[in-house]
Amino acid sequence: MKKRIRLKGRIRNYMLFSIYLGVLLFVVNIFLFLLDYRAAALLACFTVFYFIVTLSLYFYNKPIIMNELISFATQYGQIQKRLLRDLEIPYALLDEEGKVIWTNIAFENVIHEPKGYSKSITSLFPNITKDKLPSNDGVEECQFELAYDGREFVAKFKKISLKEMAENSDMLRPEGYDGYLVAVYLFDETALHLALQEVDDQSLTVGLIYLDNYEESLESIEEVRRSLLTALIDRKINKYMSSIDGIVKKIEKDKYLLILRKKAVKQLQETRFDLLEDIKTVNIGNEMAVTISIGVGLDGLSYAQNYEFARNAIDLALGRGGDQAVVKTPESITYYGGKSQQVEKNTRVKARVKAHALKEIITSKDKVFIMGHRLGDVDSFGAAVGIYRIAQTLDRKAHIVLNDMTTSIQPLVELFVNNPEYDTDMILNNQDAIEEATNSSNSVLVVVDVNKPTITECPELLKLCKSIVVLDHHRQGAETIENATLSYVEPYASSACEMVSEILQYTYDNIKMRPEEADCMYSGIMVDTNNFMSKTGVRTFEAAAFLRRNGADVTRVRKLFREDASEYKARADAVSQAEIYRQSFAISVCTADDIPSPTVVGAQAANELLNIKGVKASFVLTDYQGKIYVSARSIDEVNVQIIMERLGGGGHMSIAACQMEGTSLAEAIGTLKDTIDIMLEEGDI
Repeated sequence: MKKRIRLKGRIRNYMLFSIYLGVLLFVVNIFLFLLDYRAAALLACFTVFYFIVTLSLYFYNKPIIMNELISFATQYGQIQKRLLRDLEIPYALLDEEGKVIWTNIAFENVIHEPKGYSKSITSLFPNITKDKLPSNDGVEECQFELAYDGREFVAKFKKISLKEMAENSDMLRPEGYDGYLVAVYLFDETALHLALQEVDDQSLTVGLIYLDNYEESLESIEEVRRSLLTALIDRKINKYMSSIDGIVKKIEKDKYLLILRKKAVKQLQETRFDLLEDIKTVNIGNEMAVTISIGVGLDGLSYAQNYEFARNAIDLALGRGGDQAVVKTPESITYYGGKSQQVEKNTRVKARVKAHALKEIITSKDKVFIMGHRLGDVDSFGAAVGIYRIAQTLDRKAHIVLNDMTTSIQPLVELFVNNPEYDTDMILNNQDAIEEATNSSNSVLVVVDVNKPTITECPELLKLCKSIVVLDHHRQGAETIENATLSYVEPYASSACEMVSEILQYTYDNIKMRPEEADCMYSGIMVDTNNFMSKTGVRTFEAAAFLRRNGADVTRVRKLFREDASEYKARADAVSQAEIYRQSFAISVCTADDIPSPTVVGAQAANELLNIKGVKASFVLTDYQGKIYVSARSIDEVNVQIIMERLGGGGHMSIAACQMEGTSLAEAIGTLKDTIDIMLEEGDI
């Protein structure tokens, strides 16, 4: 189709005005014939002459005017082009395929290419592909943040429709043409980002430093040297923080308030808070090395919020066993250190206070629900039985929530099922527990042996019960049960049964337990301590002695935990095929498809692997119910908890686990090895 250019708009009307005037004269001439034909004839002659002259001038002047317009448009376009070439903002035009067809000087200086660069925009900015550019079927404009040659830009892309541009023109009207160009603007925001980064680096952050074992360290040296130890610790902390331009203020004998720039926090993170190790070098004869916990809050909306973040961070650090630093922001929580075992507290004051608080809570409620973690073990069930005894002693109705019964706790559960001494609804599944909690407006939920809401036996109960009590011995992570009325988390405790045993002694004077209850709790301590060989302190044996006095029998407990031959063979098979990775880590797979609770066998195999010389930590992976369960164990050299946290789990320094979904055993082993490699390189293990 041939394309023509026609005049339109005001200039077209101007050119045709004389013709319009001739038509008007012709109309007047017609009316004049009705009045006076002689005058009309004279006017007709004039009209004919006028039309001849007007049309002659129109067709003669039109090409001249068109040439003048085109000449003016050309000169005008050259001026615009010159202005765009000299424009300080980098500017370019792309065709429909994203190919550069024109650039100005500023754009050429940015990309370091001469005039006439005609490659695709993707060759300059690889993340800008054709499908992201404006098009007829897509968005009209878009923008992206780009980094190029050490500078940061905001690139804005805008579609320019040639058809629409012509339609809006007052002079030209192209026919039969449809297309578009893409205009590119680059805005250099390097200086702005540097300024914002500088302001951010100079923003103040708040931190707290607590001495974990202040009293215990002082007791391990002579009294006359205690003030010297305190002075050396103060000097070490103040000197370290002064080196990074920080301010430290001692607010209590074992607590410090810390004010830092955010830039200094980044320095601490780069050195992985080496103050944690540096403080342990303070030694003037003290048998116990001093350890500290650090909590830092930053990126809050105010200084008060940063302080609140710091308090939450220090609580997390202490709840995870101390000797570590925690940095909390609105979006994330980062952990550093945590390689030392927390020292067992000799005093039971805290246990007594928590016991009295628990007694008051239960007394004020009509019903008590007790639950542990999903796929409950001996420790969680034993602790639940202990809380059940407290509720019964206080004349309160209690239910233990147990949905999936593993083979490890089946012998213990059978002690209470069909036992006339216990209510038939002592143990409820999830559905029954939810119905009971829905119908009870005055109830309390006691969560034992777990502090992560997502892995509790019945997470729905956390929403139905207004009062929640948490009793756990696992280190806390980022995910915790919120709004707990009472929280008692002690990582130094060997087991939840040990904690509940101490609480039992302070809840009610001369409390009486039945032998089967004492057996359950004794079993929990025995299993979690690997027959009193792991994570065992003075208070562990005192708790065991209390349970023995209340009827626990070692022989009965041993008979309860005799296992089937198939489970024994599965454990032996997992031990036999273990791989020693990097000369220190035993990794194996438990392929126990024909046994009810392969995860328990995997945990037992992980314990067995620690008996191999040179093994610092063991990991056994079990494929069960569409998930990969990882049981991690160590003796004292490796903190398996922080390894499992990298994989989404948690636990203790020496006993930890995690669950991996959507992956195969081979992929899970690869992920575990990669995590170990990374943490070894970073110095975390």
